[in-house]
Amino acid sequence: MIPSKDQVLEALSSVQEPDLKKNIVELKLVDDLVFTEQSIAFSVKVHNPALHNRKKMVEACEFAIHRFISKDIKVKADIIPLPQDREPDQRKVLPGVKNIIAVSSGKGGVGKSTITSNLAVGLAEQGYSVGLVDADIYGPSMPLMFDVAEEKPSTIDIDGKNYIKPIENYGVKMLSIGFFADANQAIVWRGPMASKALRQMFIDTYWGNLDYLLIDLPPGTGDIHLSLVQTVPVTGAIVVTTPQGIALADAKKGVGMFQVEHIKVPVLGIVENMAYFTPAELPNNKYHIFGKEGGVQLANQLGVNLLGQIPLVQSICEAGEAGRPAILQETTPQAIALKEMVKAVDHAVDVRNKTMEPTKLVKMNN
Repeated sequence: MIPSKDQVLEALSSVQEPDLKKNIVELKLVDDLVFTEQSIAFSVKVHNPALHNRKKMVEACEFAIHRFISKDIKVKADIIPLPQDREPDQRKVLPGVKNIIAVSSGKGGVGKSTITSNLAVGLAEQGYSVGLVDADIYGPSMPLMFDVAEEKPSTIDIDGKNYIKPIENYGVKMLSIGFFADANQAIVWRGPMASKALRQMFIDTYWGNLDYLLIDLPPGTGDIHLSLVQTVPVTGAIVVTTPQGIALADAKKGVGMFQVEHIKVPVLGIVENMAYFTPAELPNNKYHIFGKEGGVQLANQLGVNLLGQIPLVQSICEAGEAGRPAILQETTPQAIALKEMVKAVDHAVDVRNKTMEPTKLVKMNN
């Protein structure tokens, strides 16, 4: 009797990828599956393609098929290495940056910039080299959040060419349009001007070697988002939302934008901000004033990771306005929640890089 595809995948789901600690079916490492009553053939992508690891993976797959389907079936498992390197044409812009992460939101007011600033500082605390581009051209807030609102970027000479040198604080290199405009000056630009400014923050800036470059995008979907994916290969996107229904509806559109056929940027997951209210005098109490676990339900509905649930705490807002991100508050509930989010994002990026092809630049005619 010929086994079904579901039976084969269920059997192989008992096999773990040793470096990623998850089963090979869940990680979508099984491909080219062909089977008959007498044989089953497929390929498996692995993180470590060394001969002894390949042999162990073949043996594990054979054992799973023989155990859960039939001992009489011949198993042919081709073990191939996961793609790890970017294509050469993806290295023209930001060649020294390993991971470019876009942080977006479907609507304004959900705390996207707060999440981005704390994520950047948290990754730097983990020992990573981190950069941050404030791409919210019309509402730049990072200079204030990093207590560098009065700073002005300098220039640096690299191989006879002048580049902008990012401002640095809390171990994070940063650039924002806010450094080039008066704090009270409204930025009134058409889309092409804003897109040009974004490109300059990538092409005309010396970022050096970075493990992470975070991009704080404007809310919604528009010119800046398209300019980003056309300029640099975005490793993955994070979508920030609150539990409210209208925020979730817009967040769903934000996730959908990255998943459309001609963009195809992997969505690392959703961060649910303002997930519950915790008053300072009752730090162990949780009040779901904006709705309960809307971000959890949306993540499950879309099949993406829930990267964190961050409480609504007054000190998070105060910390941002004081220029000292809340994640630096060490053992407070909000700092703990933010640190867990940082770990989840770092893990999601690691899994994405080990299981998926590098992102390609988006090419559009319009």
